[in-house]
Amino acid sequence: MKAVYAGTFDPITNGHLDIIKRASKLFDKVYVTIFENPDKKGLFNIEERLLLIKETVKDLDNVYVDFSDKLAVEYARKVGAGALIRGLRATQDYHYESMMAYANQYLDDEIEIVFLMSHLNQTFISSSNIKEIASHHHDVSPLVPECVNKALIKKFGDKK
Repeated sequence: MKAVYAGTFDPITNGHLDIIKRASKLFDKVYVTIFENPDKKGLFNIEERLLLIKETVKDLDNVYVDFSDKLAVEYARKVGAGALIRGLRATQDYHYESMMAYANQYLDDEIEIVFLMSHLNQTFISSSNIKEIASHHHDVSPLVPECVNKALIKKFGDKK
């Protein structure tokens, strides 16, 4: 079965990578697909994010990186995926993600929603937190892939 892991990935974090690696063991193909969120202000443009994700997952043979301006269920139908992957970090995520799952089920109840829990040591990692910490010139290298750390340093400058 194919699955889609949808997100803004601005930037991709080690938490995202953990979900991707675990999903790649569960599904034949995983499409890590960037979707724009009009409520989020982007740091990296689409091309930069695509490159960072491709670099991050280059060793995962069944993971494909893409961008879509459609709804996640529409994209899933287009690539023949039977599941949408969602990561859960904490209780707050569950409320938001369950609302998204219900909306996606309304649009297409044939596509399964699969929740993967973050590992405990990654529950605080979010792209927003990473950007805020990096913008104040603090080290985020343990929280993001090396290519992302380099890109953040390029955007914000080196740590103090």
